[in-house]
Amino acid sequence: MKFEPQDSFTHSLPQDPILENTRRQVSGACYSLATPKRTAKPELIHSSEEMASELGISDEELKSTSFLEIFTGNKIGENSRPYAMCYGGHQFGNWAGQLGDGRAINLGEKVYNDKRWTLQLKGAGETPYSRTADGLAVLRSSVREYLCSEAMYHLGIPTTRALSIAFTGDQVLRDVLYNGNPDYEKGAVVSRVAPSFLRFGSYEIFSSRQDYKTLTTLVDYTIAQFFPEIKDSSKEGYIQLFKTVAERTLEMIIHWQRVGFVHGVMNTDNMSILGLTIDYGPYGWLEGYDEGWTPNTTDRQHKRYRYGNQPNIGLWNLYQLANALYPLVEDAEPFEDVLEAYKNDYAVKYVAMMKDKIGLSSTDDGDADLLSALETTLQIIETDMTLFFRNLSLVTKNDTVDSVLAKIEISFYTLEELKDDALEKWKIWFDLYIKRLQKETTADEARALKMNATNPKYVLRNYMAQLAIDKADEKDYSLVEELYTLLKHPYDEQPEFEKWFAKRPEWARNKVGCSMLSCSS
Repeated sequence: MKFEPQDSFTHSLPQDPILENTRRQVSGACYSLATPKRTAKPELIHSSEEMASELGISDEELKSTSFLEIFTGNKIGENSRPYAMCYGGHQFGNWAGQLGDGRAINLGEKVYNDKRWTLQLKGAGETPYSRTADGLAVLRSSVREYLCSEAMYHLGIPTTRALSIAFTGDQVLRDVLYNGNPDYEKGAVVSRVAPSFLRFGSYEIFSSRQDYKTLTTLVDYTIAQFFPEIKDSSKEGYIQLFKTVAERTLEMIIHWQRVGFVHGVMNTDNMSILGLTIDYGPYGWLEGYDEGWTPNTTDRQHKRYRYGNQPNIGLWNLYQLANALYPLVEDAEPFEDVLEAYKNDYAVKYVAMMKDKIGLSSTDDGDADLLSALETTLQIIETDMTLFFRNLSLVTKNDTVDSVLAKIEISFYTLEELKDDALEKWKIWFDLYIKRLQKETTADEARALKMNATNPKYVLRNYMAQLAIDKADEKDYSLVEELYTLLKHPYDEQPEFEKWFAKRPEWARNKVGCSMLSCSS
């Protein structure tokens, strides 16, 4: 496996001069060299032939011993100078100082078909940024990252990608729920891929230290490498960079809201400068539609990163990025204009997205009220988000309220609760919806096709991932393969996989890994 001899990141940015792999504060450098930890007995669980093709990796190479050794840390590929990135971050609203790649090691870059990719191992061992941790990862978190990053890509959501997942043969000590009950789990490593793994915190760390020289170098590199439409590195260019990052961040979050994805830990060190979904930790998918739901046990009390608050957190994080870039511009007004535009654009884009979800192409004065009423009605009794919006495409202009209810009753978790006041409110909303559909000129069939391209039939529910994890723990990778195949076509009917178009089973409601998860997940 060959990497680029001229890695753009390491050749353009300052390196930590200290070569010892000791935990420390790293100053004036964007990265530190770090060698992956050798694994005891690596075994490939799954690899993405699709992602390998994007990288120019042949099927033969993908199945080779050399590939397994490189992507589990036991061999250094040609031209590879493994390194960990330095960055800081705001965690749950508080500045945490230096964080960095504590369990991720970049192997290098690969160019294929005029696309430059960075390849990284997650769970490859300690780095100078590991603080008190071991830098390793376990099977459950690795399966979740591997499957979800690829699932998100096929949902049309900006994301990092995954190339492979493998057992390391090592045992890793983890306290799953941070409740004082640590236990050993099987170690694993994921190789993940992106044009860059730069985060908001990559810029915050240098600004917080008033190291404006390194900050400028990093920002100039970012523009030159990833934002070629910005012609120069100047104050105007820095504002244009911030504007583009804000637009991409909003686009990503609108997509999250569209499919019911909850990231779970939107700290600034988990926000990609490229607007990619990054760092799949305690994420989850809405089962019952609930704007107040968060999958993160650490966030259980304050619910900072709940589903309904994700757009606001995106804005808050952009404020922190603006503060980090401000010393390069020394003018607050253009940053404020971009942040104000984010708020205005969100309001418009959210309504447009929701209208797509319920199949409205034209404009009507009552649309905002119709959408607001829907969001309220969805939370009267537990209603599955994915099933509801997918089956809503079955509704026609000629339906009655009762026939509509029959088409969407599959989405109610406790159908016996659909009575009295709850039933009446649903009937009122469906009556309004049918009347609104009758104002549309689009035929029912065409509208259904458009809705089904917006509302996925299949998403990676937590219980599905947990079932795959449990089987993989027994060295049975069939369910990893099945879900990987299913999630490559989330908008298609796929009758052979119809069993996955179902509500979360009751046994999974409060099961560890199926409801809420910790950051150690």
